[in-house]
Amino acid sequence: MRTRVWQVVAALVAGLLTMSQAACGGDGRAGSGSFTVGLLLPSRSVPRWEHSDRPLIEKRLKELCPRCTMQYANAENDADRQRQQVTSMITTGVRVLILAAADAKALRSSIVEAHRANIPVVAYDRLAEGPVSGYVSFDGAQVGRLQGEALLKAMDGRANSSQVVMLNGDPTSPNAAWYRKSAMSVLAGKVRIGRSYDIQGWSTDDAHAQMSAAVAALGPDRIGGVLAANDSIAAGAVSALKLAGVRSLPPVTGQDADLDAVRRIVVGEQYMTVYKPFRAEADAAAAMAVALGRGDDLGKVATTTTDSPTTRRIPSVLLTPRAVTARTIERTLVKDGVYTVDEICTRALRPACRQDGLAR
Repeated sequence: MRTRVWQVVAALVAGLLTMSQAACGGDGRAGSGSFTVGLLLPSRSVPRWEHSDRPLIEKRLKELCPRCTMQYANAENDADRQRQQVTSMITTGVRVLILAAADAKALRSSIVEAHRANIPVVAYDRLAEGPVSGYVSFDGAQVGRLQGEALLKAMDGRANSSQVVMLNGDPTSPNAAWYRKSAMSVLAGKVRIGRSYDIQGWSTDDAHAQMSAAVAALGPDRIGGVLAANDSIAAGAVSALKLAGVRSLPPVTGQDADLDAVRRIVVGEQYMTVYKPFRAEADAAAAMAVALGRGDDLGKVATTTTDSPTTRRIPSVLLTPRAVTARTIERTLVKDGVYTVDEICTRALRPACRQDGLAR
């Protein structure tokens, strides 16, 4: 009889253990089943955040952790709003944060707040200050070099006879300084910088205003090239040049491979953009978030480490960007499934697309 009782007790204990493990994802690791990941993006003015990063991260999170949920917020270029969003997510009990900081320095206190609540933070695309647990981005030095090299190639022989206007990114973003420094490592001594402006919030409108000021100061025929830090800035530069009556547009760089920018490249209004495969970036961020949520080490995800002004040896993934011009759209963006030829080549653009080898 006693043996039978112990058999029943053992069976009950085993059943409870099985249920407990199932609640944790079936492998006994705390937190490996269901938890919430907070995603905080910085703006809507740059199309990539809503069109690429958000859906790609959400999709990959679901693939890696089917029972996990995602809480989302967009800062609308407002660091104060993003700080409030971080606090709200901490209060509602997210287990991990993926943060593309609206202002790398201003969000430091929020990252400290999350750290004190034992909520790890993955710095996404921009290396925020504070005790971040992981960092995913692209090699910003390579981004700037690609832009500088492309601009020199496009200017071909005109570098010494005309001037370059530099439209840099938002000064609150550490990436902006990274891009500018790397571009200057290529351009220094080879071109004259006629004007250089920092574009607040990576804003198309601010870029338009600053480019208009450059045209007024230098003259419409004395600008040989525009180093625009991203495609939103390039859009403002191109619109200002056209409004000023510049018929033969100088080469303009960009970054992010926005669809409108790709179309500008097709018709010759923008010379190039830097393509950063967002799917790879989103995948790495999601993998980091799930690993941290499950209490795992990032050694299997991170490929290198990065030092910030406040934290050393942050586990990191730094991906490789690629330059895209009219002749390489098909073997980069189309090949990778970012856009189809039909998406790029609207009816009005088909003649230009055929010249670039896109439309048959």
